[in-house]
Amino acid sequence: MRPSPSDPEERRRGPDRRTGEHLTGEARSWRRPADERDDGRHIDHVVVLSGGLSYEREVSLRSGRRVTDALRGAGVEVVSRDADAALLGLLASDPPDAVFPVLHGAAGEDGAIRDVLELMGIPYVGARADACRVAWDKPTAKAVVRAAGLNTPASVALPKEVFHDLGASVVLDLVLAKLGLPLFVKPSRGGSALGAAMVREARELSPAMVGCFAYGDTALIEQYVAGTEIAVSVVETGGPGGVHPVALPAVEIVPEGELYDYTARYDAGGTQFFTPARISAAAAEAAAKAALTAHQALGLRHLSRTDLIVDRAGAVHFLEVNVAPGMTATSLLPLAVQAADLDLGLLCKDLLRRCFL
Repeated sequence: MRPSPSDPEERRRGPDRRTGEHLTGEARSWRRPADERDDGRHIDHVVVLSGGLSYEREVSLRSGRRVTDALRGAGVEVVSRDADAALLGLLASDPPDAVFPVLHGAAGEDGAIRDVLELMGIPYVGARADACRVAWDKPTAKAVVRAAGLNTPASVALPKEVFHDLGASVVLDLVLAKLGLPLFVKPSRGGSALGAAMVREARELSPAMVGCFAYGDTALIEQYVAGTEIAVSVVETGGPGGVHPVALPAVEIVPEGELYDYTARYDAGGTQFFTPARISAAAAEAAAKAALTAHQALGLRHLSRTDLIVDRAGAVHFLEVNVAPGMTATSLLPLAVQAADLDLGLLCKDLLRRCFL
């Protein structure tokens, strides 16, 4: 049972919850019309990079269209490019001032494309390649944030070779004996809940592993934590004198079914979103701090989204972090931007400026 606000109207109008008490004066300037902002560096030519060949290609293309439209609305000259064999020639023949990557899945979030952009000397929005590699691998990211003091569900990461070499039934019995039930299974790398499954009974674990291995070679098996699923996005403000990560309002996720899967994420009407999340003020504060801690501990920059569970006692548990958050009509970062009464185009334009700081 997910918690409900005792006074919904009060929660909607609470200034520290809706617009975010963490928002700085500069962040609030993202609400102004574009012609009222001091641009600093004039950005003449931007490439929004989307598509690619991962399982999340279609989502990436939708995100790319949304970012392209938002930047054009903010007065930025934008072209959209696919991450294909023609890309490097196009970038070399007409070098952009900066690239805004919205590639999801492998190559987009594992740092590979960003390494190539750095080889070409092209500035880009988002985390550096080395930080992407750490965040992209969920077990590694969990270890980093745990060392930084965050709660994260007990888990084990097992490659498919372990099951082949040691015997699947024996290994699964050990997993059940150690972690118990219920469990949540997902690929150690990847997004959009592809290959993810809930396991409530022992007999469900084996097929869940098969489904997981269809999308990756290593499975992350976690203890399932019941509670309110939320996402907290982080964006950066500040200038050369210092960077200030800002936590946007938490978005609560209530899928129509049991799992916030691919369909629930990207089909309109498949999920209800509540912003601000229907959690206590103390839990909202803890969630914001957790997202900021994850962003900084993992060495991210410009923007990120941290997925969390608030359990029934109000404790916050880290699930994973996304270095290239979705930007579709049903994606969580744009919902948080809207809840904070910010302009997505101005925010994206400001992130582009940060490529040069």
